[in-house]
Amino acid sequence: MIASKLAQNLRGSEIIRIAGEINELKRQGQNIANLTIGDYDSNIYPIPAELKQGIVDAYQHNQTNYPPADGVLALRESVSSFLKNRYNLDYSAKQLLVSGGSRPLIYSTFLALVDPGDKVVFPAPSWNNNHYCDLTGAKAVILQTTPEHNFMPTAADIAPHLKGATLLALCSPLNPTGTMFSKKDLEEICDLVIAENKTRKEGEKPLYVLYDQIYSQLTFGDHVHYNPVSLRPELKDYTIFIDGASKCFAATGVRVGWGFGPEKIINNMKAIVGHMGAWSPKAEQVAMAKYIMDDKAVDTYLAELKKNIQNSLTALHDGFQQLKSEGFDVDSIAPMGAIYLTVKVDYAGKTTPAGDVLKDAADINFYLIKEAGVAFVPFPAFGAGDDMNWFRVSVGASTLQEIKDIAPRIKAALQKLK
Repeated sequence: MIASKLAQNLRGSEIIRIAGEINELKRQGQNIANLTIGDYDSNIYPIPAELKQGIVDAYQHNQTNYPPADGVLALRESVSSFLKNRYNLDYSAKQLLVSGGSRPLIYSTFLALVDPGDKVVFPAPSWNNNHYCDLTGAKAVILQTTPEHNFMPTAADIAPHLKGATLLALCSPLNPTGTMFSKKDLEEICDLVIAENKTRKEGEKPLYVLYDQIYSQLTFGDHVHYNPVSLRPELKDYTIFIDGASKCFAATGVRVGWGFGPEKIINNMKAIVGHMGAWSPKAEQVAMAKYIMDDKAVDTYLAELKKNIQNSLTALHDGFQQLKSEGFDVDSIAPMGAIYLTVKVDYAGKTTPAGDVLKDAADINFYLIKEAGVAFVPFPAFGAGDDMNWFRVSVGASTLQEIKDIAPRIKAALQKLK
């Protein structure tokens, strides 16, 4: 049987492949700390109690039919107020689209803007942009970033590639690194987009920015989240935001995402999401509309969630820095936002006790799974080069004690290598 060219050429998820290996080892009775999935253990990080009760109430009131294609009006109005209060962003309900999480919003942004062969510029590592390029037939221009700049793209990285591009895909805090744009760096990138669009002729497709800020409520310490439109209001006609409740309220399974941007583009995306049927469940939308208007409940929940996530990230960062100080070839970047820590385990070329040579990040990762009972995601799974021995570590599905136990296990495993 011959499948479509798209199906034949589409790459599978490396994260899912790693998860399959972990599940098999668990079935064999091994204890694996799975820090691969960008999710929460709902027994450790339950959704807000008020939101949970609101969902139950909505089902009890039979809010179980189809929602409007662009989302329940009450939710879009609540999100509009939320954006104004939290970011000082002014978007009406007509400029908002609700979907079942953020994935349909990202995909529909690509489908609404990108024709086959169009150039899409994005950094690596980053989440799934390479796969959305595959799905839309776009020409992917992948910018390899560096640890010296926290794996965030700079204006200098981006500038040579914007001529003729249709879409610049950015994310901050960034999945997979948990790092963020500084104000200065994002301003410089915004100015590049503005300058490029001034060169476009009438009738020529402009350069758009997809700005994924799904983790924007999860920032730590002095780190501040910035967005293109607040920094450069003239970009409002060219920026499509990806946002939602999945990460900031530990509500990944609740499936309520929202995107916002120019009304014409949002309307195009609405038609696409409608044909996909990728709506958020109505009861969850009704509950979310009420919950996000309760500032006290939201602030209380976010404060507790951020404290606990930061404690886990800091504990892991401290553990890696201790190993580094002891002479191990590891490193980590101090946590800034999201639920991820960026770590380096640079042991390519080393030999395992079984006599196998670790060739790359994938080999290092599977060695740590088997010898340390710890699973990360190598950056090459996010489009980075195969020689990049850096990893995403997700802490949302582990307790603080489980996180503290990781560094000693890694130390013991690394000491066995030759």
